[in-house]
Amino acid sequence: MSSIVGCLGVLFVYAISVAAAAAQAPAVSCVAANTGNATQTLRCDGGITVIAENGARFTLNDTNHDGRVDQAELSAKALLLEVPKQPRGKTFQVNTPQAIAAVRGTRWAVDVAENKTSVFVANGRVAVGRRSTDGRQRVVLGPGEGVDVEATGALTVKRWAPARVAALMARLGQ
Repeated sequence: MSSIVGCLGVLFVYAISVAAAAAQAPAVSCVAANTGNATQTLRCDGGITVIAENGARFTLNDTNHDGRVDQAELSAKALLLEVPKQPRGKTFQVNTPQAIAAVRGTRWAVDVAENKTSVFVANGRVAVGRRSTDGRQRVVLGPGEGVDVEATGALTVKRWAPARVAALMARLGQ
């Protein structure tokens, strides 16, 4: 009998702690938009739009707990992001296994494939660094530029060929 009471007590404490944790993290407010193609479009508070390739594996996070998405964790396939200019000191960041891409406002795509992250900027500027370093290895991309981030090697900024841009954008319904 005492073991049953003990188990119920543990379950009660667990339920209270789960409820408290859920109450501390505000929900990120995004609404799915019907695009009519194979992509998923999410329109989030603050004017942020996230277009996900069919099958993309990602989560959206509110790291500063203000109720607005400010980070995406992407582990497979591609996202196209439109982020309006952010207030000074605020950024939107995409984390992948290989890279971190951060902006204050722009339109850019992040594509994760096996052992490589590719970042392309349509408008604005995006800072990209290797996730496994402390920020020493970082580049800034402008419109029409991209970078492929692998576990090793230099981060080389290149102007992407129109065919490569078109292929990525087609996967994103653009």
